Amino acid sequence: MAAGGGGRNVPVCSAEHGPRAAQQDGMRRDSGGDPYWSRPESRVWTVMLLLGTCLLYCARVTVPICAVALSTHFDWDKKQSGIVLSSFFWGYCLTQIIGGHISDQIGGEKVLLLSASAWGFLTVLTPLLTHITSAHLVFMTSSRFLMGLLQGVYFPSLASLLSQKVRESERAFTYSTVGTGSQFGMVQCRAGERQVPPRFLLHRTLVIGGAGSLLLDWYGWESVFYFSGLLTLLWVYCTCKYLLSEKELIIPIDYLMRGLSISKQTKVPWKQLFKKAPIWAVIVAQLSTASTFFTLLSWLPTFFKETFPDSKGWVFNVVPWLVAIPTSLFSGFLSDHLINQGYKTITIRKFMQVIGSGVSSIFALCLGQTSSFCKAIVFASASVGLQTFNHSGISVNVQDLAPSCAGLLFGVGNTGGALLGVICVYLAGYLIETTGSWISVFNLVAAVNSIGLCTFLIFGEAQRVDTDSAYMDL
Repeated sequence: MAAGGGGRNVPVCSAEHGPRAAQQDGMRRDSGGDPYWSRPESRVWTVMLLLGTCLLYCARVTVPICAVALSTHFDWDKKQSGIVLSSFFWGYCLTQIIGGHISDQIGGEKVLLLSASAWGFLTVLTPLLTHITSAHLVFMTSSRFLMGLLQGVYFPSLASLLSQKVRESERAFTYSTVGTGSQFGMVQCRAGERQVPPRFLLHRTLVIGGAGSLLLDWYGWESVFYFSGLLTLLWVYCTCKYLLSEKELIIPIDYLMRGLSISKQTKVPWKQLFKKAPIWAVIVAQLSTASTFFTLLSWLPTFFKETFPDSKGWVFNVVPWLVAIPTSLFSGFLSDHLINQGYKTITIRKFMQVIGSGVSSIFALCLGQTSSFCKAIVFASASVGLQTFNHSGISVNVQDLAPSCAGLLFGVGNTGGALLGVICVYLAGYLIETTGSWISVFNLVAAVNSIGLCTFLIFGEAQRVDTDSAYMDL
C-alpha cells in the first residue's frame, strides 16, 4: 500500500488490480484509510523484526564459525574453504531485486516469513544431508549459495514492509532499531581470526558467537546448525501465531504465486523512474556506504592484528560493534524527533548522511594516522558507530521517495553495494600489498564515501517520485 498516496496519483510500480491493491483497499476500509501500524503494533513488530535480523546473521555465520571443524572433518584446504564461504555472496546478490519487487506486490511480511522458514529448514537439514552425500564440497557450496538466495530477499522485503506500515515521522527510529540486529551480528569472536583467511573473515552474532562456540566445543559442528535453524523456525512460528491472523496464515503461498505472475505481467516504467535524479542519488549513496562498510568489516581485524600485535582480539573485534548499537538507536530517535519538531524531512536525511558518511570517514582517516592502540579503538568505534546514522539517512530515504516500490529500489542499491563491496575489499588488499601502508585503505574508504555523500547532498530529495498523473496509462 502506497503510504501517503491520494487523489489521482498512481504508484508507478504497483499493479492496478493486483492482490496488493485488493489488500490495500480492504485495509483502508477496515482502518478508516490509515494503512499504518498502531503504536502498540509497531513496537511489537519492531522487536520481532530486530530478533529476525539477528537470527538472519546467526544462520549466515554458521559455516564461518565451524570453518575449522568442517575443514578438518572433510579434509578441505584453504582454497576449498574459501569457495564454500564466498558462494553465499553470489547467491545473495541474485535475489535482492526480485525479492524486493515481490514484496512490493504481496507484502514484505509474507516474503520475510517464507524466506526465514526456508533458510531455517535448510540450516537444520544441512548436517543431516551432509552425512548422506559423499560430495561434501559440492553440497556445502550449493547449500551456501542457496542460503544466499534465500537471505537476499530479507532487507529489500524489510524496506518494503516498513515503507508500507510505518509513518514517515517514525521510520528512522524503527529502521534503526531493527538495524541493531545487524549490529549484534557484527560482533566478532576472537576464535574467528584463526578459522578463516582475512578476506573471508565474517562476523558473528552475540548469540551465535557465544552459544555457537560453546556448542561447537561441547557437541560438535552439527549442533551449531541445529541451534541456529531451530531458533529461526521458532521465531517464524511466534510471528505467525501472535502477529498474523488465521486468514493471513493461509494466504501467503497463494499470494506468492500471484505475485510472481504480477512480476511478469506488470510493466514497471524504468525509464520514467530512473530519470529522477533523487532515485540515482540514493542508489549511488547506498552503493558507496555499503561497499565501504564491507571494506571496514573485512579489514579492521587485520589492521589491528598487524598494527598492534600485542592487543587483545576481543577488544577490537567487539567494542566498535557494541558502540554501534546505541548510536544506531540514537540516530533514529534524533531523526524522528527533529522531523516531528517541524524540520524538513530531506534536511534531516541529509544531516544524518553527513554524519554517517562524512564524519565517520574523518575518524577512519584518523585511524590510519595513529600509533596508539587506545586512540585506534576510539577512532574505529566512532567510525563504525557513526556509520549507523546511514539508517536514518539513505536507508529510509528510499522509502520516502517510492513507498510503492521501495523494496525493488532497495534491492537495486543493495545488489550494487554488495558487488562494489567485493571490488573494494579486493582493492583494499591490493593497496596494502603495493603500498605497505594502511593509510591508503582508509583513504579509499573516505574517497568512496565522499562520492556517495556529495551525490546525495546535491540531488537528494524526500518527496515521492512514484506517483504522477502522467503515469495513468502505464
